[in-house]
Amino acid sequence: MKRFTFTDKKDTRSGFGAGLLELGRSNPQVVALCADLTGSLKMDAFEKEFPDRFFQVGIAEANMMGLAAGMTVGGKIPFTGTFANFSTGRVYDQIRQSIAYSGKNVKICASHAGITLGEDGATHQILEDIGMMRMLPDMVVINPCDFNQTKAATLAIAAYKGPVYLRFGRPVVPNFTPADQVFKIGEAVTLAEGTDVSIFATGHLVWKALEACEMLEEKGISAEIINIHTIKPLDVQAVLRSARKTGCAVTAEEHQVNGGLGDAIARVLVSQHPVPQEYVAVNDSFGESGTPEQLMKKYGLEAENIAAAAERVIRRRKHELSST
Repeated sequence: MKRFTFTDKKDTRSGFGAGLLELGRSNPQVVALCADLTGSLKMDAFEKEFPDRFFQVGIAEANMMGLAAGMTVGGKIPFTGTFANFSTGRVYDQIRQSIAYSGKNVKICASHAGITLGEDGATHQILEDIGMMRMLPDMVVINPCDFNQTKAATLAIAAYKGPVYLRFGRPVVPNFTPADQVFKIGEAVTLAEGTDVSIFATGHLVWKALEACEMLEEKGISAEIINIHTIKPLDVQAVLRSARKTGCAVTAEEHQVNGGLGDAIARVLVSQHPVPQEYVAVNDSFGESGTPEQLMKKYGLEAENIAAAAERVIRRRKHELSST
């Protein structure tokens, strides 16, 4: 019997589009900028309803970031939109200098993140963006897990004063969090209580972690599943509370093994409560062309990989206990 269910399947980018439209209706200070990808970012409804507050800059992402930074000086709340690769790698200098260093109230909204971009291939599949953005001082980094949470996060970041990186994706994925949720920046969500292993997941890997939880239950293993939707600021107390209970941890993310959620969790654990940890992430590799399903399987980002990592880390913990 399945323990976890979802209402439907939707793409997280559509959650962003729905949230942006709602913000347009409720907050006249919200403006939107896009780099020639209005349909892909689901910003077309906002453009149609608020044409005077929508700015199509074309394929000029660096210019878009500069424009957004400038708009904040007049009190506007700009939401920029393009693919995650172009939202970060192409414009890192502009983000660092004009937005982060200056503390500008810009919301950098990035779609088509990770390898689930699929057939567009390695040049478009950025897997380093979380690491790049979390290294910038005072940059908030958010990676929601489904349509509902992405919409809620979009609404929440408009009220936050300061730069934010909001990451979401292209494929349809299970939509399982509450439609009426209130998104709290920096507050992790425990989806399943457990005693044997802590699984910290983000983005598309959260549902995979819930599927892994069911697989582990069949083997008599109790997994605690925590949705780390905000990677910075990290919910340190939630991480420590769970790790102290279970004594071992798995991190799961659609990102490089270096620099992302896994390293953020490891930094907390190694300094405050060392426990064995396993990473589920892309292992220091670029992506390639393929369907999202093919790529998730090839690069080891499936529920089976999370469950296997949990079993490995439990064995490590038992070995360490028996050696003391």
